[in-house]
Amino acid sequence: MKSPDMTCQETKNARQRFAGPALILFAAFVAIVPQLIRGNSCGHDFNVHLVSWLDCLNAWRHGILYPHWASSPNYGAGEPRFVYYPPLTWMLGAALGAILPWNLAPIALTFLILSATGLATRALALEGLDDLPATLGGCVSIFSGFTLFTAYERCAFPEFAGGFWLPLIILFVLRDHSRSAPFFRRAFDGSTVPLALALAGAWLSNLPLGVIAGYLLVGLALLWAIVIKSWAPLLRAAVSTILGLGLAAIYWLPATFERHWVDISQATDDPGYNFENNWAFDRHANPILALHDVILRQVSWIAVSMIAVALVAVLICWRRRTLPAPPNGSSRLWWIPLAAIPAAVLFLLFPISRIVWHTLPEMAFLQYPWRWLEAVEAPMAVFFAAAIWPTSHDARRAQISSRSQIPGRSEIAVLAACAALFLAATIYAANSFFQVCYPEDTVASSLAAYHAGSGFEGMYEYESSGADITTIATGLPDACLVGDPEVVFGKPAPDDPDANPAWSPDQKSCLATFTWDDGAQVNPEHRILRAVMPRSGFLVFRLESSPVWSIRVLGRNTTWIGRPDALMVIPVPQGPVIVTFDWETGADSRAGCILTVLSGLLLFALSRYERRLARSRLT
Repeated sequence: MKSPDMTCQETKNARQRFAGPALILFAAFVAIVPQLIRGNSCGHDFNVHLVSWLDCLNAWRHGILYPHWASSPNYGAGEPRFVYYPPLTWMLGAALGAILPWNLAPIALTFLILSATGLATRALALEGLDDLPATLGGCVSIFSGFTLFTAYERCAFPEFAGGFWLPLIILFVLRDHSRSAPFFRRAFDGSTVPLALALAGAWLSNLPLGVIAGYLLVGLALLWAIVIKSWAPLLRAAVSTILGLGLAAIYWLPATFERHWVDISQATDDPGYNFENNWAFDRHANPILALHDVILRQVSWIAVSMIAVALVAVLICWRRRTLPAPPNGSSRLWWIPLAAIPAAVLFLLFPISRIVWHTLPEMAFLQYPWRWLEAVEAPMAVFFAAAIWPTSHDARRAQISSRSQIPGRSEIAVLAACAALFLAATIYAANSFFQVCYPEDTVASSLAAYHAGSGFEGMYEYESSGADITTIATGLPDACLVGDPEVVFGKPAPDDPDANPAWSPDQKSCLATFTWDDGAQVNPEHRILRAVMPRSGFLVFRLESSPVWSIRVLGRNTTWIGRPDALMVIPVPQGPVIVTFDWETGADSRAGCILTVLSGLLLFALSRYERRLARSRLT
């Protein structure tokens, strides 16, 4: 039977163990308070993600576990957004929308990602710091300039997730707690499986994030192998990369094989999205890039300040001899690859790195060099905490403080100063980064438009190859009977020549109009039209063309006729007709599912193997 003193000590230890994570959660809550007070920040990508969540939830309600087609973009004509956009955050957003009011779902997702960012950075910092400074480092990552900029100014939830995945990748690449163990035990020390999961998570969150994660993993593993003079990090990285990419194959395999069906090049060829126009502090004479340059200058200052803080903190730690050094026999040079990250990112922000961007595969999909700041957040936070945390000259006091985790006066002063700094950063983000919603962009307006079936603007990189989605008319019926398949729908808006044309029945472009059997909230991947045609002709469907659609008229397979606006046209006879559209999963999607399942099984087997190795070390 345990004594009261033992029970009290266990309770105290449990309280200390959870104090750090609880503080991280509180910090994340503080960071979202402006949105709880003012409402959602309608940043650059806010509406795009909200629409994806709505369409995903609609697909789930029709029994589609992994949707491919988003039905509301292009003003109801849809697009294959879910084929090309990684699924993790739009599925999480849809799940939050299913259980919370929609105006709270984006705020809840921001809180979850901020919390995960702080916890992952804290886990990395614990490799070289005590609990209190490590927790402080986790809070620093939450309130860093780029984190708050991404959360408020951009609302880029998928790349925002990099604050969670990238610290984990750094952590498991650099973990080396078995220096004296044989080669295979050193490589497979329990870090390989979580490293593969972190890489897969990055790829399933965001394509640019996946590219960053892949190069970060390889670069760190190579540098760490040189520093510790061992092949173990490279073996771990190679196995994790293969299994991590295999786990994410359900997304990237079909997205890769079907990329030629859409105009994916617009994601990198557009002037605003091309990395050549996004070097730090760059300016352009093109008036189209005027607003772009304002944002670029803003994020350039954030980049320079974060990298400066990281590098200055490294120098301070060097002078104070407080560089983070992991316990358990790991190399004290652990901080070298960590410090190399901000230095490498600084190089990548300027045109001097142009050859790297043109040489390395898929680097163009990052679009903005400053996206590499996602990799700087954690190292900056770790070195900042190590640099400002007080060091005691009294060895006995330091030992007692380390055991009890009770901060002294100097530690309390540092924590108070940081708390004031974090509060100031939150206020600054609320005033400078917060984006007030236009009336038509609020969550309530978006929900009303969604349920009305009017749809939203599409994404240019997902338009059918050779088509122009800017010519898709708004307000179209589900199906329109015409005599000429090339009839032009809609009229341009006189007050906005760049807007899509608007269609109305009084334009007399349709001989008859029809609606899907299921009404407004139609099954996105299985559609049926039952109607009686007053005459033979062509049905123009408010549905963007894609080779994946399987079309049947009166039970017989048929092909569609293309139009410049990408809408599908089907010839129909006079009289009763039944037209069905079914999204058919191709061999690439099936192969991706098989590869994901196989990789999951191999990861499970590897986890058992690593556990067996760990047990053998203890016996």
